[in-house]
Formats: sequence, structure tokens, C-alpha cells
Amino acid sequence: MEFTEKQLKRSRILYIIEATVEYFISLLVAGSYLATITRELGLSDSLTGILSSMVSLGCVFKLAALAIRPRTVKRLATVLSIANQLLFLMLYVIPITPISGTVKTVVFVASLALAYVIFNLIEPHKLSWLMSLVEDGKRGRFTADKEIVSLISGMVFSFAMGTVMDHFVLGGDTRTAFIIAAIVLFTLSVIHTLTLLFTVEKELPDKKNVPLKVSVKRVLCNKNVLLASVVYIFHYLSNYAAVPFYGTYMIGELGFTLQFVSVLSIGASIVRVFVSRAWGRYADKNSFASMTAWCFAVLGLAYVCVVFATPGNGAVMMALYYILHGIAFGGVNSALTNLVFDYASLEDRAAAIGVSRAVAGVLGFFTTVAVSPFVAYVQENGNTLFGMSVYAQQVTSAFSAIVIFCGAIYAGKVLAKRK
Repeated sequence: MEFTEKQLKRSRILYIIEATVEYFISLLVAGSYLATITRELGLSDSLTGILSSMVSLGCVFKLAALAIRPRTVKRLATVLSIANQLLFLMLYVIPITPISGTVKTVVFVASLALAYVIFNLIEPHKLSWLMSLVEDGKRGRFTADKEIVSLISGMVFSFAMGTVMDHFVLGGDTRTAFIIAAIVLFTLSVIHTLTLLFTVEKELPDKKNVPLKVSVKRVLCNKNVLLASVVYIFHYLSNYAAVPFYGTYMIGELGFTLQFVSVLSIGASIVRVFVSRAWGRYADKNSFASMTAWCFAVLGLAYVCVVFATPGNGAVMMALYYILHGIAFGGVNSALTNLVFDYASLEDRAAAIGVSRAVAGVLGFFTTVAVSPFVAYVQENGNTLFGMSVYAQQVTSAFSAIVIFCGAIYAGKVLAKRK
């Protein structure tokens, strides 16, 4: 079915709104917000880190997504998105229900895991559907514009929610804080559903019911896609060795409030707004591989800042981390997606994204699992290692910096030289 340019333009606007609302939801179920919920449940920092990395493990279900060949992506994406977001809403409801602590923990973990499973089952197809509305030569700038809208509105949303949550949590009324968060999540879910319903769906190639093994084999035979997938591995290993433990580090050892963490996030978002279009123009003019190399280099510097973050200088060093992280992520998300889009044909894009993120996601999750005992060990020994006073997050950040710098060299020396 052919659509007019007016219909496609309206759908691209709805895509931007959809991505913005989805960003709001992700903010409320990750980082310091997730750490606030797990502290209410009495979970340890190491377990919180593992739970934070479930988004990475969920990527393995992108492989299962390859076996799904719906006649229309739109219908399935809408239904599964509703289910995913209602499970996220339950994360705030579970802690205030009158059930035993053990049951709460089990149900909480199950809800979080299932939410990410559902999200990853449809995300490759949804992304392929929505990005098909954008011309190839304009993907860099469109992605930048989409992120700018999410970031600017996300600043206001994050600060407002942080302020409201702090008001009740610090006042000892955590129940009310969680109820408000649940209501907000429900409202966002309704808006998100409407954006999907009113977005048009272009007819895509390869609508046949291709077996999973055939889809995977076709992607695995594409050497360029495999080389691009290695970039995902560098990113996921570095990210999940350190970032899942930052939420508890900031509201625990560094003593930050949710409002202050929101201020730091706003600072990072402001930076991303100013650099996103510049990254997009750079990628459209040069390549997404070259942009990836530069973004990874800046991200490595961000991790270095956390290496030196302590309660005495935490506000300054974490502010530098957020600024550099904002500069890097002004291009990282766009780069990772579009790298695969550069090397995969239209009909193979969903499969290529699924394979790339699934492999990297599994490695990322088990990186967090492997690091968690180390974090617990350092904390149990009074934040000392080999007789030196050090926080576990400083050591994990040093490891992440080394990994992502290697990723920058790989993207610049290997991928950037390929057509």
C-alpha cells in the first residue's frame, strides 16, 4: 500500500513522540529509580546491579524475535508494548502490596525479567518498521532530531519526577511516591499505544515465514554485519561491567538524592542536544563507523572520571562523567543501530539487529554477574582492595574504560575502512 508524503511525515512525527514516551518509561525503571525500589525491597547492591543488567540479557530474545514473522508488525508491536509497560508499572506496585518480603522479591524479579523479554521480542521488528519511514540518506539527522526531542522533554520529566519522588521518599512516605510513579507509567503507556495505532505501516520485503535458523544463517554469512556486531560487544562489555552499579553508588556511597541525580541527567541531556545533530551530520558526511570511534573515545574518558570519583569529589567527578557521557551518547545509540543498517539489506535488518544485540546482550549480562561478587567482596571488606582504600565502582570503571578504548580503535581502524 502506498502512502502520501503527508501521511509519512505525520507518522515520522508520531515516531518521535513514541520514542520520547518510551524514553520516559525507561527512565523510571532504571538507574537510581530502580535502586530506590530495590532498597525498599531490601536487596543488595550486587543484586541490584544484576537486575539493572537484565535489559542486556533480554537482548537474547531478539533472536527469538527472528522466528516471528507477523503479517503486520504494527498490531503485534502495540499489544506487546502494552504488556511490557504494564509489567514495568507493576515494579512500583509490588513493594507496597501486603505480601511477604520473599514473595515480593520473587514477583519483582519475575516481572522485571518478563518485561524485558517482551520488549526484546518485538523491538527489532518495531525498529525496522518505524525506521522504514525515513529515507536512508536522512537517517543520521532524523535519529539526531528524535533524540533531541526525547532529551529536552526528558530533562523536564526527569527533574519533575525526581523532585516529587524525593519529597515523599525523604519524608518517609515511600508508598505515595510509588503510587504516583505507577499512575505516571500508566498514563505514558496509554499515550505510547496511541502513537503506534496512528502510525502507518509500509509494506516491507520478506514477509514469508522464514525459519529462525534460515534467518540467522543469512545474517551470519554477511561478513560486514558480523564485523559491525563486534562493536556491540565492546559497548555492552564496558557498559555492563560498571554502569549497573552506578545507581546504588550515587544514592549510597556518594549520598546523592534522586533530584540531584536528575540534575546530572539534565546536564547530560543538554549536552546531547547540542551535539546530536553535529554527530548526525558527521555520520551522513563520513560514516557511522568513524563516528562510533570518536564516540567510544569520549565514552572512555567518561569512565575515567568515575575511576577518580569519591565522596569528597563525587559531585564534580560524576558531573564530568555525565557531561562526557552525554557527548558520547549524542551519537552512540544512532551509530550502533545505523552501523547494522549500513551493512544489512532492508529485509535482513531486523535479523541483523537481533543477532548483534542478542550476542552482545548475553555477554553484557554475564559480565555484570561476574563482576557482582567482586563488588560485594570490596564492600564487605570496608571498601578496601589489596590494602588500598577503593570503591568497587572505581575499579569496574577502569576496566570499562580500557574495553571501550579498544572498541574505539577497532571501529576506527577496521570498520571505518570498509565500504
